[in-house]
Amino acid sequence: MGKSRFDESLKIWMNGELVDWHKATIHVASHALHYGSAAFEGIRAYKTPRGTTIWALKAHIRRLFDSAKIYRMPIKWTPEQIEQACAEVCKVNGMDEAYVRPMIYRGYSSLGVHPRECPVDACVIPLRWGKYLGPEALEYGVDVLVSSWTRIAPNTLPALAKSIANYANSQLTVIDAQNFGFTEGIALDANGYVSEGSGENVFLVRDGKVVTPPLGASVLPGITRGCVLQLCKELNIPIYEQLVPREMLYIADEVFFSGTAAEITPIRSVDKVVIGAGKAGPITKQIQEAYFDLINARRNDSLGHHYWI
Repeated sequence: MGKSRFDESLKIWMNGELVDWHKATIHVASHALHYGSAAFEGIRAYKTPRGTTIWALKAHIRRLFDSAKIYRMPIKWTPEQIEQACAEVCKVNGMDEAYVRPMIYRGYSSLGVHPRECPVDACVIPLRWGKYLGPEALEYGVDVLVSSWTRIAPNTLPALAKSIANYANSQLTVIDAQNFGFTEGIALDANGYVSEGSGENVFLVRDGKVVTPPLGASVLPGITRGCVLQLCKELNIPIYEQLVPREMLYIADEVFFSGTAAEITPIRSVDKVVIGAGKAGPITKQIQEAYFDLINARRNDSLGHHYWI
């Protein structure tokens, strides 16, 4: 599993100011620390032949504001200001490649469950982060376990929000998987259908058709997921959003993850059942290649996701 390396020489954006790494702190009585009242994004900046792009920045920040709205967290900055803050931390820290984490969180004022008195603060943290699921995963794939932990159910926590609270569920999924020697876990939804990984969306290929669970299966609307849907249309690959029974994973020709951190990562086995040839299949490779062509400006950016700095 790829690790985020904390470079403590970097500066962090907090509430409109750049601060030294060790000064970017919050009080232990902050509301977010006790109740998970925070939303975040993970965004990659890529070094390309045309320069550095913060990939899909506007789409990520829109989702950040959507998450905050769902959780009734008024943000005093505009989306454009948060976008500029993401660009600023890359520039100030001299990073032509980075993993950028903007976060909106309820800060220090009171410890009642209702957060009415707590300010809504913001930060943008720059990280150096390689391949999330390991350097060889993009080619050879990863081994996955269907978790014993169920994905959050409808009307419990909002799956459309990328909130800190939701990731307690994700932690259990990946801990469960790695404790049994797997790289990652896939959670089923409350009805027993495939939902998603701990930090990735899931796609299957069967007879040349690509299938992915719908948002109604407690799925986060992944930015990379949206790119894959668009790329399939451009590549004339049939794509369907539909409920996926667990056993369909085992008999698929190919299975892969999508995500900002995971990018397009093939899955070589599920529950020790080998998928296809046990490595990246031809359609996964085609989508993977198109995705990296898109990021590196070798392919038309039909979604308008490049944000050049």
